[in-house]
Amino acid sequence: MRHLIEPKDLSNAEMLRLIETGQRMVTNPGAYHGVAKGKILASLFFEPSTRTKFSFDSAMLRLGGEIIGFADADTSSAKKGESLADTIRVMSFYSDLIVMRHPKEGAPLLASKYSEVPVINAGDGGHNHPTQTLTDLITISQFKGTLENHCIAFVGDLKYGRTVHSLIKTMATFNSKKFILVSPDELKLPDFLLKFLRENHPEIEIKEAHYLEDVIHEADIVYMTRIQKERFFNEADYIKLKDSFLLDREKMKQAKEDAIVMHPLPRVNEISYDIDEDPRSVYFEQSKLGVYIRMALICKMLEVGDYATR
Repeated sequence: MRHLIEPKDLSNAEMLRLIETGQRMVTNPGAYHGVAKGKILASLFFEPSTRTKFSFDSAMLRLGGEIIGFADADTSSAKKGESLADTIRVMSFYSDLIVMRHPKEGAPLLASKYSEVPVINAGDGGHNHPTQTLTDLITISQFKGTLENHCIAFVGDLKYGRTVHSLIKTMATFNSKKFILVSPDELKLPDFLLKFLRENHPEIEIKEAHYLEDVIHEADIVYMTRIQKERFFNEADYIKLKDSFLLDREKMKQAKEDAIVMHPLPRVNEISYDIDEDPRSVYFEQSKLGVYIRMALICKMLEVGDYATR
């Protein structure tokens, strides 16, 4: 039995097959109706979520399966002090697949030790978010045609952003050309990740910058994240810095004609609404594609549809 706790639990070949399956689902979703009939997904969200939770729910329903679970740990026995291990043991009796989000790093890994069914990590603290990474990969493939040889600008909260941590390690394995890290000093990519990249992927050029307008012209992909006000010691520093990481029409004038702008959402004020109609802005399409890649992943984990054992 396999679990998906972090992106490296999947080989690159497996990721590419998931992308291909997801893209087939985009063009012919009707072919997959009912392939998960009789299967139950336990959706265990110990932390709030909109896109991840509901895209998994939508994916399972589109495949003909059913859903149990909770979107608020206060409605579960965790409120009474039940251990995560006991919750997982019991929920794995009631379901065929568990999808869980938890505020504590390592919680999904712990859950996988006690579950009798596959566990998918839907985000654990600032650690990993492998299904967002798959969503990002299918989006890049859909709009750029390949996952290889890109210059990617990661913008905003690079210190705590689990989406960035998962994606940057994964894209490094797909022959990325250059990573541009755009953030305030308070939210720089952690040193351990920089060390990992430099030791394991010395062929990738890494550039650090404080201002998006200085580097946007270099990027094939601009990956935006929100600057988190709560990470600053005082509001004055936040106010001084936040507009430096605002992507608006003026900055987009400097971007490549074939660049794409991505964002895991939700956005706050880091992307101006005036570029929503720019064809290079693909963050809403990214969110939509998240349903199809999760459909493909559910099929893989349950061994149904394209992944049925024969």
